[in-house]
This record gives sequence, C-alpha cells and structure tokens, in this order.
Amino acid sequence: MEYTLNCNGKLITLSSPQVMGILNVTPDSFYSGSRKQTEREIAERTQQILAEGGAMIDVGGCSTRPGSAPVDEVDEEEESRRLRFALEIVRREAPDTIVSIDTFRPDVARMTVEEFGADIINDVSEGADPEMFRMVARLKVPYILMSIAPTIRDMMLRFAREIQQLRDCGQKDIILDPGFGFGKDLQQNYDVMHQLDQLDALSLPVLVGISRKRMVRQLLEIDPLQALNGTTVLNTISLMKGASILRVHDVKEAVECVRIVGQMNPKQ
Repeated sequence: MEYTLNCNGKLITLSSPQVMGILNVTPDSFYSGSRKQTEREIAERTQQILAEGGAMIDVGGCSTRPGSAPVDEVDEEEESRRLRFALEIVRREAPDTIVSIDTFRPDVARMTVEEFGADIINDVSEGADPEMFRMVARLKVPYILMSIAPTIRDMMLRFAREIQQLRDCGQKDIILDPGFGFGKDLQQNYDVMHQLDQLDALSLPVLVGISRKRMVRQLLEIDPLQALNGTTVLNTISLMKGASILRVHDVKEAVECVRIVGQMNPKQ
C-alpha cells in the first residue's frame, strides 16, 4: 500500500521507503556517535544526513536509552532549551527537510511546531497520552505512535484502540512504531520482527527503529560501535516486511538497504 503524509502542507509520499536520520542533542544517548551538542556538530550532522540520502531528521533532546536518567532529571525547560538550540541550526542548514521531534511532552511538541515548523511528532512515551493525542490533532502534524506491547497480538489490539482515540480527536496522519527495545525482552523483539508484516492489516505506515539497539548487541554479544552489521540485517528484513520509514544512526547504509530491496521488488 502506498502512503502519503501531509507535513505542514507538503505532501510526502512513502511509495518508496524513507530514511530518517537520528540527531541527538543529549549528553547520554546510548550510542556515542549520535551525540551532537555544539553548533558545529549539529550543523555537520544535519549536512551528513542529507548528503547520505536521508529524507527526514529526527531531533531528540531527552535520552530514552535503557538506564538513562529518569525523565524528571531532564525537565521540560532543559529539553526545550536543547531543542531550540538545535532546531535553529537544523532549519538554517536544511530549511526544507522534514524534521521529526522525538519527545513525550505535549508542550514541547507544541513549541517545536509553532516556533520552528516541526513536521512530525515522534512520541516516545510508554503509554497512550490523551493530552498528546489532543495536542498533535490540534497542531495538524503527522504523529508517530509507539507501542510497548510485548507481542504482535497485544500490539495490534492496543494500536487499534489508540488509533480510534486519535481519530476521535481529529488526527489525520498516523505512523505506527512497534517499539523495538521498549517493554520487550530479546525473544519478544525478534518475535515481533518476524511477524511485523501483520501490522499491514491496520493500513498505516510503519516506522522501524532498531539502529544499534540492545536486541542486536545482546544477541551478538557486542557493543554499540560494533552493531552496524546486525542493524543492516534487521533493516533489510524490516523493509521486506513492509516498513515505510527506517529511523537510523547510519543513513548511508540504510539508504543502500532501501535501494537493494527496491530493486528486488520493482514496481510494475
């Protein structure tokens, strides 16, 4: 199925899967290569994502890695400060690029859309937040809905309920994120990956974010710096099971995955 997103009046097609590059403006993200805090680092990372073929940039100001500081230690004011600093640079370097905001706070989402024209809200909260649902519907931006459910069956039941709640709020564009690494043990992560194509029944685009995550590292007994090969394997599987967006640290390699899988399945 071919999907489109209305991003602040720009119609984005997902007929070919898109790659979303990660830009973390945090000091404690699990993968050190994604941490960018100075003006120069943020500008260079923005340019790198575009040069390597990324179509979207996902900007986060609050770490969600396992073992990271509790969210109340990175308060809303600090998260907003980090994002304002980064988004001014990103918009300067790439004014027309689709920008996604990785946050769980409704007021942070509002600020980034109203002040910087953020195009997508990527909600990393661990449960359906009615306040966030109402906020994104009011802002009229695409919304990434993540699941912490441990099985594909529970995930689809929860997604169906939450999609209806979003529709009742007036939300138009919804992207589903199965939440690899959230609320799932190692085997559950791989079981969800094996059954990922079942999410097609919900008729919404699917985002997969498994870049250098624990499900790769734990299985292969490696650290994040060694996890690119495993990530590439899982990105390829994800595409073959219908993923529309890959959220990654390593943009060039993900873009190559998209090209190769696309060549195997050329449109008639």
